[in-house]
Amino acid sequence: MTEERQDLNPQDAAAPRWIGIVVVALAVVSLVALGAGWSATTRAKALEESLQQQDRQTKQANDVLAERLAKAEDTNAQLQGELSVVTDKFKLTQGEIHKANAKTKQIKEDDAKQLADLQNNMTGQLATKASVDDLNKVGTDVNGVKGDLESTKNSLNMTRGEFGTLIAKNHDEVEELRRLGERDYYEFTIAKKGEREKVGSLMVELRGTNLKKSQYTVSIFVDDQRHEKKNLTANEPLYFFQNGSRAPLEFVVNSVGKDKITGYLSIPKTATAHTQASGN
Repeated sequence: MTEERQDLNPQDAAAPRWIGIVVVALAVVSLVALGAGWSATTRAKALEESLQQQDRQTKQANDVLAERLAKAEDTNAQLQGELSVVTDKFKLTQGEIHKANAKTKQIKEDDAKQLADLQNNMTGQLATKASVDDLNKVGTDVNGVKGDLESTKNSLNMTRGEFGTLIAKNHDEVEELRRLGERDYYEFTIAKKGEREKVGSLMVELRGTNLKKSQYTVSIFVDDQRHEKKNLTANEPLYFFQNGSRAPLEFVVNSVGKDKITGYLSIPKTATAHTQASGN
């Protein structure tokens, strides 16, 4: 009996331990379930509040759209009214334009007719006024022009240089050549020995003069090159060619004085443009 009691006592003592574990497990599960329920409730409330806020925003947006739609309808009605007025005015304007075009056409036709009549009248009057005396007067004028041309040709009976250019001997002849318009002329006077002076596109330095023989000596600078010409005679032309020019420059001294020379430089028209471009 004593041994049986000893065997049963350990089993009776172990039973309450399992019950404690079960109770603890149930408590933990209860806590977890309680936490999950609380979290779900919180999320549900937040979702509900979010939906309510979205509903309020949607309602506000709908109100704004409705207000804008109402304004748009009012504006559309005003535009339709204005369009109707403009259409009526445009129709009226088209009618006025047609009337104006017709009136303008009629005015042009009347003006053309009046102009034709005026031309016919003028032609008749001019034909009536024309007479033998008028024709004789015209003939006299033509003869006068021919006489002037012959006089000019005679006055240009000058010496020609080796390149066919006319050589002027004084200022008046230079003016006559200038009026021909074939070349450009630059007149000069150098009144001091050793003095340099720019003449057209050249630089000229007087080196000396001989009054008895009417001779002179000069140094002429062309395209940065120095050319010294000694004992030249008055009215003896010198010719120089500039870079890029096929026609020569003509240098002529008409009179020689004591340490003084007077003359001109003749430049072809094509060389004048070259000289101006070089100067720029």
